[in-house]
Formats: sequence, C-alpha cells, structure tokens
Amino acid sequence: ADSTPPYAQRKHPSNRETKKMMVVAASAVPARLAAPATVRHAQQRRATNFRTVRRTLAATAPAAAPPVTAAATAAPAATFFKYQGLGNDFVLIDNRDSATIRLSAARCAEICDRNFGIGADGVIFAMPPGLVQDDEDYSMRMYNSDGSEPEMCGNGIRCLANFVAMVDGAAPRAYKVGTLAGLIQPEVRADGQVAVDMGEPVLEPAKVPCTLEVTQDGAAVRAPMEVNGETWLVTAVSMGNPHCVTFGKKSECDVGGIVVGEMDLAAIGPAFEAHPCFTAKTNTEFTEVVSRSYLKMRVWERGAGATLACGTGACATVVAAVLEGRTERACTVELPGGPLEIEWRAADNRVIMTGPAEMVFSGVISP
Repeated sequence: ADSTPPYAQRKHPSNRETKKMMVVAASAVPARLAAPATVRHAQQRRATNFRTVRRTLAATAPAAAPPVTAAATAAPAATFFKYQGLGNDFVLIDNRDSATIRLSAARCAEICDRNFGIGADGVIFAMPPGLVQDDEDYSMRMYNSDGSEPEMCGNGIRCLANFVAMVDGAAPRAYKVGTLAGLIQPEVRADGQVAVDMGEPVLEPAKVPCTLEVTQDGAAVRAPMEVNGETWLVTAVSMGNPHCVTFGKKSECDVGGIVVGEMDLAAIGPAFEAHPCFTAKTNTEFTEVVSRSYLKMRVWERGAGATLACGTGACATVVAAVLEGRTERACTVELPGGPLEIEWRAADNRVIMTGPAEMVFSGVISP
C-alpha cells in the first residue's frame, strides 16, 4: 500500500531546500531521486497505484479461454415463428431438442424491441417434456419483453399449442404442457380456436403473492389499496401468476365504475405493477362491467406494460367478477385485441379459456 501521507499533511520543502536538491549531481544519486520531492512523491504514488492495479487485474482475470476457431464461433441460427393471440404477440422457437434455452434473456429483450428487433410482447420456447410431470407432451418457457421470466402466459400458451401442432403436422388434439405455473392443458380445435384448461384459481393472499387483507372466505376481495393517494378496491387472484383486478376506486366502483375507454393506462399502470402489496409485482386488470355476461378489460402486464390482450388476466377478471357478485361464471371478456370466452366452472373449480391464435410470419434470427 502507498505509505505517502495525504497531500494536506505533507511537509513540503522550502524554495531554498528545493534548489539544494536540484543542484545535487545526477551521477551521485539514482535517476529517480533527481526530481523535486513533490514530483518524486507523485511518481511514487503512480508507480504504487499501477502495481496495485496490475495485482488486482491478475487476481480477478478469468482463466485463459481456449483458442477460438471459426467453427466455435458459428452458433446456429434459430428459426422463429411470429404468432399473435388477439394482438398479444410472441416470437416462438422450437427448443425441444435441448433442455438449454437457446437464447439469453437479454437477447430475447432485444428481439422484442419494436424498433430494433422483430417486435413482440415476449419470446416463447417449446421445451422438452418433464418440467412438471413425466407424461407431458412438451413444456413452455418464456421471457417477457423486458427480459424477465413469467410463470406462464394465457395468450402465449394458445399460440404455443397452435405452433407445435403446425410444426408437428398434428390433427386437432389436446396437449399436456408443463409450465412454471404448473400443468396447463390446451386443446387445439379444428376451427383454429384453442381452449385451455387453466386450472384452479389461487385466492389465498400469501400464495398470490400479496399482503392485502383477507376480506372474504380467505381471499382478498374488494380489498382497499392506496395508489397515488387514492383508495382503489381490488381483488387478488393468481392464475399461476399474480393479478390485481379492479373495477374502480372506492368512490366509484359501485356507481358506474371504470370506463376503460377513458383511462390513461400508462399513467396509472406502473404504480399498480410495482405496488408494495404485491411482493413479486403484479399484472393489473382495469375492468368495466357491461352486463352479467360481458366485461371490457384493459391490462397492464408485469414486465410488458400495456398489451392488447392477456389470457390469464381475462381468467382472473372473471374470477374476481364472480367473487364480487358482478357476473355469472361464463363471460365474454372484451380486450383491445378482441374477445375471449372465459368460464369458471362450479363443478370442478377450473377456469377454461377459449380464443384464437394465429401465425403472422416466420424467419431466421441469429442467437
């Protein structure tokens, strides 16, 4: 370490002393001492600092990589297919030949950029089976447009089911798909629609997860939540990923409620997404009740922002609407990209989502 005292504490030589040092014969002293003391101190500090940096770099440098050859740098390009489900769009890649996801999270975020990439709400990979259970047909992994990894995506899994059926040349059928949210079972129909058994909703706040107070039968239903200085009433639902469903502020949700066409979603959505009550952040559904069988909803998605549709969000919206006594169990949910048919079955507590999924184009992209 440098033992030179701090600048303010050094005893600097007088002008007379400096002159004496400067007239000492150069041959009588080492060359490095021929400079004035102030310069010598600076030289010593630079030399010491340089040695320190060299030692630090040597200690932290990675092990030498093997020689790079042309073959080693030529990673294979990935064939992709662009799909959309009600305008919620995805880049899909068949990754079933490897348990390693072919593209990094950062590369997926670049691909999703609508100005400098392909443009999408996320990148979805068809992966080998076995993520949840052994008898899966395949599994699903996904990165959002910001590079984060969600548990699953309702519109995305419809697109994935149609994509795999197309790649395999399969007749209409049902699939078992492992996701980070559990087993999901989409059924590809002859008319191109995909019906998905989304499983049972999770309502216990700690499992959503959120810290909202329990207000009804172990669930957070019409729970008050402060956002930007105003109190909203919200219902927390997990469909394998967290959702915060609201029909409006406390002062308005029972007297007209939200009119989705008048909302400035970008102004309020981020405050909901990052609200401290939702410890893993949340998707938020702003919902207008048209009738007991018809809802209009706009969504601010965790990790993606405003999108044209959200399948798990539509499911969570109907569950919340039923819990709040606003609708029947079977509803049409109108999103900016189009309608989804949602049913929360009383017989087995499972939510069924039905909607379209269409291929837009395909291409090849570098890893």
